[in-house]
Amino acid sequence: MAVKRRQAENSAATRAALLKIARKLFAEKGYADTPTEEVVRRARVTRGALYHHFRDKQDLFEAVLDQEETKIAAEVVAVASRQGDAWSALKSGCSAFLDACLDPAVQRIVLIDAPAVLGWEKWREIDAKYFLSGVKATIQAAIDARLVTPQPVAPLAHVLSGALNEASMLIAHSEDPAKTRREVSYVIERVLDAMRSSAFEPAKGSKT
Repeated sequence: MAVKRRQAENSAATRAALLKIARKLFAEKGYADTPTEEVVRRARVTRGALYHHFRDKQDLFEAVLDQEETKIAAEVVAVASRQGDAWSALKSGCSAFLDACLDPAVQRIVLIDAPAVLGWEKWREIDAKYFLSGVKATIQAAIDARLVTPQPVAPLAHVLSGALNEASMLIAHSEDPAKTRREVSYVIERVLDAMRSSAFEPAKGSKT
């Protein structure tokens, strides 16, 4: 049992080392200019170890992308969960997502290379996997709390997610990401405010 445990620990450490180095290289050089030979050399593992854990370079990239998406989603949830109501959670969550897009590594891996390497359809599927259900749940909670007018939740979540994705792409491809972040934030806030402008009035006796 001890031998198997050590083997599992060594395998996990090798995989972690490969992912760490691959993320660094993908962020700095981009997918196309990152050879697997350099990943192996800098991770100090054998080529066989790489292909033991990953089918090929694209599989390695997808694993790095998965880590990035998981991290961003966790950051968004952490910010949103600290808010006092569903409406504030929705707005702060959107803002946290746009903040994450200022990270050069996120820009290169998630927003520039991922659509090119995986294709737009798969990229959208991955994005929906991490974010769409949360957007739906938060919108539904805001409707239930009478903060947003009742309306079809799924279409609204898709439209809002699409707007955020387009905003993220503008940030990633901008010569001045910080300025573009401020500009798209203003637009997204206006979109969100429009959602609330026709919200129900609070019930009598309730606090706003």
